[in-house]
Amino acid sequence: MIHRPLRRRALMTALAAATLAAAIPAGASAAEAVDLGVLRLTSHAPSFIAYERGYFRDEGLDVTMQFFEAAQPMSVAVAAGDVDYGMTAITGGLISLAEKGALKVIGGALSESPGVPGAMILASNAAYADGLTDPSKIAGRSFGTTTAGSSFHYMLNKVAEANHIPMADIRMRPLQKVGAIVGALTSGQIDGWIIQPSIGNGLVAEGHAKKIGDFNAIDPNYQVTVVFSSAAMAKDQRATTEAFLRALARGAHDYNAAFVDHSADAAEIAALDGIVHKYVQEDLPDADFAQMMATTSMRINDGLALSMGSITDQLEWFKREGMVSPDITSETLVDSSFVQSR
Repeated sequence: MIHRPLRRRALMTALAAATLAAAIPAGASAAEAVDLGVLRLTSHAPSFIAYERGYFRDEGLDVTMQFFEAAQPMSVAVAAGDVDYGMTAITGGLISLAEKGALKVIGGALSESPGVPGAMILASNAAYADGLTDPSKIAGRSFGTTTAGSSFHYMLNKVAEANHIPMADIRMRPLQKVGAIVGALTSGQIDGWIIQPSIGNGLVAEGHAKKIGDFNAIDPNYQVTVVFSSAAMAKDQRATTEAFLRALARGAHDYNAAFVDHSADAAEIAALDGIVHKYVQEDLPDADFAQMMATTSMRINDGLALSMGSITDQLEWFKREGMVSPDITSETLVDSSFVQSR
């Protein structure tokens, strides 16, 4: 015998299920849940745009954004299957995870591009006053990085090579986090840094550092960041991954039109400023944020194309430095079936 309260509860549950089923159009299916790793940086603007404008939903994806403080934890989370997709620079850690069969690069993102603002080579005020006025004078100086094997390490090496300066003549200071590097540069604890213009321009404008060079004068095709997934997602969830890339590419298109090519109208630019500002430097006044986006935004590759030449150069450097296996190839790192080359 079923007690009346239990019978009532069962009837209510059945009615709720029937109501929900009636609300879903025939033939429709529930959106697929996807976790996306992001950093609160302007370089992740395409993710924010695609999320806010419903581009992921248009592709049948229910995206949850997971926020990280640094690139390496994001790579580890994707490799572990805790997050499905991410976007960050090529690092020794990411390459090692790819070598273990845990990650695959599936597209390109932020890149240096001729005629577009790029990474800035900075000197502290004290070092500038002491003669560090251009990149040819970095010998004997200290430069900030997050960790050995980071993109900052790679860029510093490229600057040293271009000026025929052995890396042994430069003191590299691994400070773990971008905020710590900012503090060390502004206080004169380190002599220099190489950083994206969204941060570098602010330091120069506020009188905390001096610009002494442009990184794209040294490497105009540097692939700064890439889109990646767990190897399992790339292999076993191809339709989902293709849908994710299509949506993200739409976000990148809007971003480039508004902030890089300046082909969008004023209303569109204002709308996108509002979207990105929800996630990046929220304490910055709206007008200042809009000015920053208009003057410091780097290009995201159209269609999320990938510079395979730059990827090969970076991979060979990591191998020469002994930070990754000498046997790893670009095929191990990149799933070329998803990638458009540029």
